[in-house]
Parts: sequence; C-alpha cells; structure tokens
Amino acid sequence: MNQSDAKLESLGGGRFLISGVLDASTVSEVLTLSETSFEGQPHIDIDLKGVTESDSSGLALLIEWLRLARIAKREIHFDNLPPQIEALARISEVEDLLLNSRVDPAQHPAAAAASA
Repeated sequence: MNQSDAKLESLGGGRFLISGVLDASTVSEVLTLSETSFEGQPHIDIDLKGVTESDSSGLALLIEWLRLARIAKREIHFDNLPPQIEALARISEVEDLLLNSRVDPAQHPAAAAASA
C-alpha cells in the first residue's frame, strides 16, 4: 500500500478497518468499495485506528456513510476517530452525529428485526 492510499478491509460480521490517508484523492475509491462491502450488512462497525492522516474529505466520507445508513435503515458506528476528523467534526458542529451514529430501532423496526 502506498503511503497516500486508503484501504477498506472487511474483518467479518459487519466490521471494517480503514487504514491509510483519507483525503480528496482517496475517499471516492473508499466510498465506491464500501458500497459493495456494506451491502446486506444490517449493522456496520468501522474502526478508523489505521487512518494515518485525514482532512475534511474524511469527515465528508463518514457523514455520507451516515446518510446512506439512514436511507438503508442500517446501524453504523465509528470507532477510533482520528484526531483530525474529531477536530473538524467539533468545529463543524457534527461531532454528535459521529459519536451517536447508531440507528434508533424504535424509529426503524426493520433495523431492530435485522439485529435481533
């Protein structure tokens, strides 16, 4: 893996690891890969501990994943947010979206049934 590449790795059971650099040159590819990787997963846990660097494109990717998860009534959770993304989320006042990213099963019975 080139130092400027980003990688989406499936760990099984709806768990994924992101590593490398999340920036304007890498997030489109990660988003494209995630579309097929996330398909059919009722809940998704994304660990970002392998992210070495990120900018606002990385934050935009996480927000897009939240949007897509809500559309699909899918549960999504982010672990080990990189400090750069946390800082950008705080400044942009979207930190709560990332930290409280699970779908409420009371609002989405299909998600509750899928996770049961």
